[in-house]
Amino acid sequence: MEADVLVIGGGLGGVAAALAALRAGRKVVLTEEFDWLGGQLTSQAVPPDENSWVEQFGATASYRALRDGIRHYYRRHFPLTERSRAWRHLNPGAGHVSRLCHEPRVAVAVLEAMLAPYRGSGRLRVLQPYRPVSAETDGDRVGAVTVAHRDGGGEITVSAPYVLDATETGELLPLTGTEYVTGFEAQSETGEPSAPDVAQPLNMQAASVCFALDHVDGDHTIDKPARYGFWRTYQPDFWGGPLFSLNAPHPRTKEIVERQFTPNPDDDPLAVVADQRLSPGDGNLWTFRRIAARRNFTDGAYESDITLVNWPMIDYLPGPVFDVPDATEHLTAARELSYSFLYWLQTEAPRPDGGTGFPGLRLRGDVMGSADGLAQAPYIRESRRIRAERTVVEQDLSLAVRGDAGAVEYPDSVGIGMYRIDLHPSTGGDHYLDVASCPFRIPLGALLPERMENLLPAGKNIGTTHITNGCYRLHPVEWNVGEAAGALAAFCLERGTSPRSVRGTPDLLADFQKRLTDQGVELRWPEIAAY
Repeated sequence: MEADVLVIGGGLGGVAAALAALRAGRKVVLTEEFDWLGGQLTSQAVPPDENSWVEQFGATASYRALRDGIRHYYRRHFPLTERSRAWRHLNPGAGHVSRLCHEPRVAVAVLEAMLAPYRGSGRLRVLQPYRPVSAETDGDRVGAVTVAHRDGGGEITVSAPYVLDATETGELLPLTGTEYVTGFEAQSETGEPSAPDVAQPLNMQAASVCFALDHVDGDHTIDKPARYGFWRTYQPDFWGGPLFSLNAPHPRTKEIVERQFTPNPDDDPLAVVADQRLSPGDGNLWTFRRIAARRNFTDGAYESDITLVNWPMIDYLPGPVFDVPDATEHLTAARELSYSFLYWLQTEAPRPDGGTGFPGLRLRGDVMGSADGLAQAPYIRESRRIRAERTVVEQDLSLAVRGDAGAVEYPDSVGIGMYRIDLHPSTGGDHYLDVASCPFRIPLGALLPERMENLLPAGKNIGTTHITNGCYRLHPVEWNVGEAAGALAAFCLERGTSPRSVRGTPDLLADFQKRLTDQGVELRWPEIAAY
């Protein structure tokens, strides 16, 4: 097969990249190895982590269209109460982690609708479920990528002038020989205040296998996992107690905090304040990442809330899930950890009434679109990352370093984002690293590999460090990165130029940035002043 732009990986960055290239009139082939497009929002089952101002600014117009589409889908198809239907900023799950907590399948439907016109016109081909297995390169260029059907349906080779890596772990980087890094960089390399003295390439943030639960009458206890005894007593050295507990360290202070777990509280969805500036929102784990609040719907429509389990207790710490010989075993063990935690919740977790266990907890694999009950894909927080022309480092945006000056104002900005530097415990035995950050820009230089000419990152594999990945990895930023990469490939094809020339030529850069702003990509944070 041939295309103008080949996008490997159909997560949020991949879909945004494909849409940007398609809007520019290009032919695109998009591949995805799981049954759903959408990555962390859908197959990984993670409600969107977003900045506090997302309803006003801080996201691209197309990301805003995705959010609006999700709310419209609920209003059109779900039995909302009249009060919830009229709620301008409808939060279907009334989760505390985000102003838009929702069932993954709804996001899938909206993403598919956004792509549907291009499928119909024939300018978009989606290969699914396919994953990359090899690549053809000639010097500093990628000529083609071969993808294999996940379930043994054969291989397809796709060639394109531009190849975008939107996989969750930067899978094309080793396949193409593109220079990349993993894990912690050394302070001597990056100058970051929080970096270690020596590089630790296998020290990566924990991956998690998420799952959805409701709570109904009856005993829905799963079979006891084979290694439940191991996980039940598992205690990271720095944790201060067993991993399976409602008590866990606060990410910022490291002090042990007692969290509650109360299924189906009779709370008012419209009263939920989903703003992490004001509260982390995890006081009651049930409502923290709730994706369906039954009181948003007419009586009897939902017999229970549905909540999404993406909590510290399922962070997998024993080893990395890529770039090690036993990666497959670690992924299997991460799924076993999630099953074991569910079994602990059903049989041993302390209840508010003084008893133990919640046998009414029911695993909702149907909500996950999976046969085994868990999310289709593991939630990967940290990818392989290109060695880039411009690497974003901690001191570019740390509030402690930058203060009132704000984040570095990259002149080659292709978007913006905001989140605290939020690093989960790592495979190397490090505790949380949670650092206040300033609203930041996304530099074009972070999307340009130091050597490869036509391979562009379109997700969490851009030129960040282990530390700055912690704030560049969230949903709207990943979407913005993908959109910029897809638009850049299309722009270069139109102008007969290269990504490196766009960054290095002031007139080209200005034209490209105008193209982005015309499409609703914000390049800088607003300044509110008199005029």
